[in-house]
Amino acid sequence: MKRSGSADLALMGGSIPYWLFERMTKLSLPIVESIILEYGKQAFLKKLSDPFWFQSFGSVIGMDWNSSGVTTAVMSALKKALNPHSKELGIYVCGGKGKDSLQTPVELVTVGDKTGLNGNELAKFSRLVAKVDSTAIQDGFQVYMHYFVVSDNADWSVVQQGMQTETSKARRYHWNSDNLKSFVEEPHTAICGDFQGEILNLVDKQAKPTQSAILNIAKENPDKMLEEIKHLTMPTYKGVKAKDVDLKRLGSILWLAQEIETQDFEDLLLIKGLGPRTLQSLALVSEIIHGTPSRFTDPARFAFAHGAKGGTPFPVPTKVYDETIETLRNSVEKAKIGDSDKLNAIKKLTLIAQQSEENFTPNNNFEALLQKEKDDSWKYGGRTIDGFSKQDDHKEGK
Repeated sequence: MKRSGSADLALMGGSIPYWLFERMTKLSLPIVESIILEYGKQAFLKKLSDPFWFQSFGSVIGMDWNSSGVTTAVMSALKKALNPHSKELGIYVCGGKGKDSLQTPVELVTVGDKTGLNGNELAKFSRLVAKVDSTAIQDGFQVYMHYFVVSDNADWSVVQQGMQTETSKARRYHWNSDNLKSFVEEPHTAICGDFQGEILNLVDKQAKPTQSAILNIAKENPDKMLEEIKHLTMPTYKGVKAKDVDLKRLGSILWLAQEIETQDFEDLLLIKGLGPRTLQSLALVSEIIHGTPSRFTDPARFAFAHGAKGGTPFPVPTKVYDETIETLRNSVEKAKIGDSDKLNAIKKLTLIAQQSEENFTPNNNFEALLQKEKDDSWKYGGRTIDGFSKQDDHKEGK
């Protein structure tokens, strides 16, 4: 099989609690608005089709960083957050999980009616994408989730996921319309899944003779989707280990969050006054918005923004989460009326952190960092599926 990406996505049960999903939705909107304001709609769609960025985004909004549930969380939150603002943003999220995925073509026709796009053609693309990953790639994963995200410029990305229940594994497939020349030869931007041995991939370029016999899809000239194939390998254990995180990158963000009040960072004056813990989260959110693809090789790092519902690496700091949402939302609203100073200051967070990495020596006591987050959780409204943190809940020895 010729892969454009691979990842080990563990099937982890449990629904997203309402209190967390509402925050995921509220944070997703200003993140996407910031990306579109700074880089445009097509840039957002390309980020969505990058498996590393996608997993990092899921981590920063509070999902277990290596769970297949990241796909559900991200796409559900984006659909709820963006669709009420689709006309303004020029972005429409269609599809869903299970039976909802079957409504994708109907939703795309409706989008066509609203925007003047060829909805029937978009619906055809949706069916072809689903067909390729469910039938043409016989890798043992049954596709059960299909999302089609389209702009009013007719650019689109698809994120869909399959499961293999007997091995408790999931595989996520990424598509993007940019440079897509063929649905029958290496069309993916990425396929995320654990290695399963030899499989039948009818969209591999070596399968062209077989394609002509069994696929009745238009014959186009072969073309590779991307110059660089992306691979994402995810562990199946719960929690975060030191080896999952680039400690130099994380350390520079922790240092910056602590030093903003004492260092002479003129570019950050507009966000001085926020607590160090909120600045830590905001810096990681800033990187989701402004980071280049090479910055997302360690999705676990972004779990240090808002933890996760299961309490690993630490409980969700709800007070910090709410302050991050409010700060970013206010910055975006001001930017819409021409005052981009605060949004630029948030951008500077990640730029300064990146610049500091070059000569930064991290403290490698990763376990101490995790313990501190857990010990302080009660201060920030730490919450898991089991309830709020209390003082001394996470003290060592308890």
